[in-house]
Amino acid sequence: MKLQKNTVLALYSVLEFAARPDEHIPAGEIAEKYGESVHHLAKVLSELVRARIVASVRGVGGGYRFIGNARRLTLLNVIVLFEDLAQELPEPPPQAGATHEALVRVLGEIDRIALATLGSVTIATLLKDIGRAGGAAGKAAG
Repeated sequence: MKLQKNTVLALYSVLEFAARPDEHIPAGEIAEKYGESVHHLAKVLSELVRARIVASVRGVGGGYRFIGNARRLTLLNVIVLFEDLAQELPEPPPQAGATHEALVRVLGEIDRIALATLGSVTIATLLKDIGRAGGAAGKAAG
């Protein structure tokens, strides 16, 4: 599954905010970390604010803060904000017949499995995995 740049940026942002839920994190900090312009990131963050995943606080000490439920929010919940997941194969040539139908069935099953997986992986689960990977990287470096 190939995700658009905005979708990946949204996932990075949600994970950054969820890892520090008691902090207001400036958009510039996220933009700099992931090599994106603040202007572009602001468009992504506005969608996350509309979805009530993050809140925006203006002024000194402001930024964005995670307000979702990390144990319930899934990767799929974020992805569907930015992606049209209803994909179809192009119109087949008339002679494709059963071959096309078999391909549609297999690809449909792959899509169902991918959606089920994305719908079962929560932000909390991913944060634990990031923590384990970070801990292992720290031990390897030390």
